[in-house]
Amino acid sequence: MKPEEQAAILVIGVGNPYRGDDSVGLAVARKLRAQGPARAVIREENGEGASLIEAWRGAPAVIIVDAVQSGARPGTIHRLDAGRQRVPSRFFHYSTHAFSVAEAVELARTLNQLPPRLMIYGVEGKNFQAGEGLSPEVENAVPEVVSRVGRELDVIRRNAAPKQRAGGPSQGALDGAPSDRHGGKNREDGR
Repeated sequence: MKPEEQAAILVIGVGNPYRGDDSVGLAVARKLRAQGPARAVIREENGEGASLIEAWRGAPAVIIVDAVQSGARPGTIHRLDAGRQRVPSRFFHYSTHAFSVAEAVELARTLNQLPPRLMIYGVEGKNFQAGEGLSPEVENAVPEVVSRVGRELDVIRRNAAPKQRAGGPSQGALDGAPSDRHGGKNREDGR
């Protein structure tokens, strides 16, 4: 991170724009950026593990958005608190990234380089073949992911402000994290 970004919340959209639904993280990042005044630093990454670890270095809170493939219905939105639970590597087994998000997170955990807060939003993909554009199911999930990430940013800011005055940022999971409002499609258990 750039020095001026180190106190900011970081949102990383991960993906490959030429592999169908793998580009959902990039689509979410672009929509968040287009919303106007920065609520967070928004970055787009290709998902390479070392660059992800470098990207979040120094950030107090990070939200990653990427495509997943767990067998759930396409368009299903998964939310994982990587600070409290391991990231299932099976979510990213299809990964078009050489070193998946799950592997990057677990390597960073081993090296004690996880940010104090790390949330992952995974959108269940359908098509990972070569080509541009999202499947209709994933495209329909994008606005909900943007909304949930926006609510997550608000919660992080609200929870961090008093704790910083009391002695620094907190190290725990989010209280009051966004709840399931997408027809039962939110999965936080990693299954």
